[in-house]
Amino acid sequence: MRIWRNLFLLAVLAGFAVLVLGFGDFAAKVHRLRAPVPVPQAQAIVALTGGSLERLRTGVRLLEAGHGQRLLITGVNPAATDGEIAAILGIDAARFECCVDLGRSASDTIGNAAETAAWANAHMFNEILLVTEDYHMARSLIELRLALPEAHIIAYPVKSRLARPDVWQRDPRLAARLGAEYLKLLAIEAREGLTGADGSGAGAP
Repeated sequence: MRIWRNLFLLAVLAGFAVLVLGFGDFAAKVHRLRAPVPVPQAQAIVALTGGSLERLRTGVRLLEAGHGQRLLITGVNPAATDGEIAAILGIDAARFECCVDLGRSASDTIGNAAETAAWANAHMFNEILLVTEDYHMARSLIELRLALPEAHIIAYPVKSRLARPDVWQRDPRLAARLGAEYLKLLAIEAREGLTGADGSGAGAP
């Protein structure tokens, strides 16, 4: 019995060590993520809600700079009006009316991908600049590439506090958020491994 108990403890410790090492690798990749320079030209821009408003403001700046024909903001609170969103983002009414679409059906990353796929297919877009925060990019890319397998998805990560080791290592709450994102990414990779779907790009968007 003692041998089996010791083997079990060793297996648990080994699994924990692998998890910790994997988290360290994930955190390092997030820290290294940078927005592409120069910014590529795409047909459309998609900004995911959640995290900070900088995701959405970055999407607006890319639109105003001409890096896409239209901007989709996916996962908008259904209670928020178009006028409220336009005011928060500081975009003029004419540009908002012509070139910004608000998706209100998504409540998570899978929903963001489904909402984006429906919008892109409706507009026949197959080149998309994906805007979300750096720590959220790997998971978002997997889901969007699965939802739009024929499209060219370009990652445009927004820098966050969670990407900075000097910040999250001193704040347990931020470390927990980064760890939760890592576990969600592992869950998606496990899901795709079981279903046989292509999860390329998960670790290094």
